Amino acid sequence: MTQRLIVIGGDAAGMSAASQARRRRNRDDLEIVVFERGHFTSYSACGIPYWISGLVPGPEHLIARAPETFRTKFDMDVRMRHEVTAIDLERREVVARDLDNGGEVRERFDELMYAVGATPTKPSWAQADVAGVFGMQTLDDGAALRDWLDAEPQPRRAVVVGGGYIGVEMAEAMIQRGLSVTLIEQSEQPMSTVDADMAELVAEAMRGLGITIRGGLPVTGLDQRDGRVSAVLTAEGPIPTDVVVLGLGVRPNVGLAQAAGLPLGPTGAIRVDRRMRVPGFPGIWAAGDCVETLHRVSGMPVYIPLGTHANKQGRVAGINIGGGYATFTGVIGTAVTKVCDLEVGRTGLRERDASAAGFDFVSVIAESTNRAGYYPGARPMTVKLIAERPSGRLLGAQIVGWSEAAKRIDTLAVALWNGMTVDDMTALDLGYAPPYAPVWDPVLIAARKAVDTLAALDR
Repeated sequence: MTQRLIVIGGDAAGMSAASQARRRRNRDDLEIVVFERGHFTSYSACGIPYWISGLVPGPEHLIARAPETFRTKFDMDVRMRHEVTAIDLERREVVARDLDNGGEVRERFDELMYAVGATPTKPSWAQADVAGVFGMQTLDDGAALRDWLDAEPQPRRAVVVGGGYIGVEMAEAMIQRGLSVTLIEQSEQPMSTVDADMAELVAEAMRGLGITIRGGLPVTGLDQRDGRVSAVLTAEGPIPTDVVVLGLGVRPNVGLAQAAGLPLGPTGAIRVDRRMRVPGFPGIWAAGDCVETLHRVSGMPVYIPLGTHANKQGRVAGINIGGGYATFTGVIGTAVTKVCDLEVGRTGLRERDASAAGFDFVSVIAESTNRAGYYPGARPMTVKLIAERPSGRLLGAQIVGWSEAAKRIDTLAVALWNGMTVDDMTALDLGYAPPYAPVWDPVLIAARKAVDTLAALDR
C-alpha cells in the first residue's frame, strides 16, 4: 500500500527532507504532499539583505528550486499558499486552509515532517497598524520592503531595531541604498553573538560607514503621520524615520506542535532525537528552525536557527523517512556575516556561554593581518580564542577583520569539532603565500598566544 508523507513548510528543512525521501522511494511507494503558506519554495532568506541593497538583482536569484521543479522532477504534490492550521495525531490528519481561494482541506498522513521554521520577534509596540514597518523573514517580506523603498515619496531615513545578524546586514543594505541609518540596540552594542570586546570592533566599523548606533536604548513606540511611520519613540526621545526594519531575532514556530501535544525542550523548541524523530510519536519528524539540538562543546540543548543546520537536519530526516539511516550529531554555532568590507565570524562558546556551562577557561586576543604585511591590501585582523584550563581544549573562537577574515573561522570550527587543543593547533599545516596570509597565519598566532597564556597560569 502506498504510504503518504506530508511536509509542513516548503523551505530548507522541509524540501531537503522531501527530496531525500523521494530519492529513496518512488511515487508508487511514497506519495509526498507539501503545504507551504508563502509564495516560494527552497529560497535563501539569508540573501534578502543583498537583494534589498541591489547587489542581487531580483528574488528569482535567491530561489534554489521553484514549486514546479518539485512537482515535475520530484513527483511531489506541492500546494502553495496553503497554511496548515491543525494536526490531528489520533486520526493522522492535517487540516490546511487555502489562503488565496478560501476553503479547507483535510489530508491523511503516514509520516509527518514538521518544518515550519521560526517566527520573527515582534514587540507589542510594533503591532500597531502603521505602514512602513517591516520584519525580514521571508521573500514576501523582502518584496514588501523593496516596494516601499522604491515608491514615492522615497524614504531618506531608516531605523533598524536590533543589532543581530539581520539587523547589521539590513543596516548595511540601507546605507548602500543611500539612506541615512540609525541602528537601535537594547544592549550596549550590536552583535551580541560575539563577546563585547569583539562586538566593539564591529560597532566602530559601522560608525565609520556612517551608521548611527544607539546602544542601551529600549524602544517604546512608534509615531505616524497620515498612517505612515514618522518616528521611533525611545526613552531618550523620538528618532525621525521613513522606514523601520525589525531585526530582533526569531523564536521557534511551535504553535501547531504544542497544540498537537508534541514535546518541547528546555529552549522552547521541539525536542528531537539524532535521527530527527519526535520522541514518543512514531512517524513524526521535525527539523530546521523549529527544533533544538545538542551543542557539541557544552553538551547542552541549544536553539541556533541557521540555514546550514536546517538543510542538514532535513537531509537526515529525509534519509530516514526513505528507509536509510542517518544521524544529526549536533552543532557548534559557526556563523559569519559582514558589514560592508568588515567580516565577522564565530564558532563554539562565547565567554558567557563557557561560564554558564561551568568551564574554567582562558581567553586570548591576537592581532595580525590578513596578508603578509608588505603585500598590498594587508589589513588588520583580530582573532579571539577561548580555551579550557588546564587541558587547552578549544572551546570557542571569534574573528573580526577585513578581506579573508570570516572564512578563517572554518579552520577553527574544524579544530573545535574534533576536540583539538590550542597546542595541537600550533602545528596545523596551513597554506601560506603573501597574497593570502602572513607566514604565521592569524589562527596560528592566536593558538600560540593561548598556549603561552595557559603555561604562564600553570607555573
